[in-house]
Amino acid sequence: MRVVIAEDAVLLREGLVSLLERFGHQVAAAVGDADALLAAVREHAPDIVVTDVRMPPGFADEGLRAALELRRDGLPVLVLSQYVEQTYAAELLETGTGVGYLLKDRVGDVKEFADALDRVAAGATVVDPEVVRQLLSRRRDPISRLTPREREVLSLIAEGRANAAIARELVVTEAAVAKHIAGIFAKLDLPPTQDGHRRVLAVLAYLTG
Repeated sequence: MRVVIAEDAVLLREGLVSLLERFGHQVAAAVGDADALLAAVREHAPDIVVTDVRMPPGFADEGLRAALELRRDGLPVLVLSQYVEQTYAAELLETGTGVGYLLKDRVGDVKEFADALDRVAAGATVVDPEVVRQLLSRRRDPISRLTPREREVLSLIAEGRANAAIARELVVTEAAVAKHIAGIFAKLDLPPTQDGHRRVLAVLAYLTG
């Protein structure tokens, strides 16, 4: 898989290059600012982009805004940041499948990170639970209708987990998980759908819109 990396911290950038190459990926370019990211994507046509949020020149949200631009063409993007930029994160997650938002300080296993990259490239939505928590906090009224267990299930759904994985995490049956999910969608007035990824995105779009 061809990857373009955008990260202004040199040591982290080189570390990501080494890590992804160890897992068999080809790093087509590793750059340090948003303009260089856009140029590298145009030049190398990667399969996925890994980008930071705050990069030169303003160290604000340049990386995330660049990610939104790349998403217009459907390019999978995995954001890896120290911060949750709520407004742009919400917009990013509403762009469709093939997006991820992970927090650097909470990545505790390189294999899990590599797996997240593969899942995003394949069209999944992968979101750090802390990102989910902060996005959920923006829309408290609808969430107040959910039970504590339903909120817990919703958080795991937003991470892109399947029903079986949620059941293992919560030590309940898959039937119980299905019942909680049905309750969530009923309480949030979300229409039924056959596509699991679309269900995740519908929940995120409703909660963060």
